[in-house]
Amino acid sequence: MFPAVAFRPVRLLAISACLTAVAMLIAGVAGQLMVGAFMGIGLLLGLLNALLVRRSVEVITSRANPLKRSMALNSASRVAVITILALVIAYLFRPSGLGVVFGLALFQVLLVVSTAVPVWKKLRTGDPSAATASRPQGCDGGVPTGAGGTEGRSTSDD
Repeated sequence: MFPAVAFRPVRLLAISACLTAVAMLIAGVAGQLMVGAFMGIGLLLGLLNALLVRRSVEVITSRANPLKRSMALNSASRVAVITILALVIAYLFRPSGLGVVFGLALFQVLLVVSTAVPVWKKLRTGDPSAATASRPQGCDGGVPTGAGGTEGRSTSDD
């Protein structure tokens, strides 16, 4: 199971909505309800970024010769736009607008955890069929057969 398989945007949306409700509750008790609302906006911006990442990866890798340069340029421009948008919101609605930045950061943690946990569970159960089903033919662990990986080699110089 690779991270692309573990990415579930509907689940992330539901978790983000719950986190927004909790943030608004806590911020409301502290008298800063808008901080919680802006955290929700940051979580939604993070989800938008994750969906755009998935879309751009699908488009770029579907080409005959996908280039790292196009992926890097796409990533840089997307992150720049979302970051500038978050900073503009944070500036215009300061101090409560800083919740957008916190929401973006929280979403990144949520994304890593929600992607890593299913992969970790699959690896822990030791189900090799899920890990090898996505590999191209002629590959063994990401190294083409006959490519001579480092397994079984000595590290000495003799």
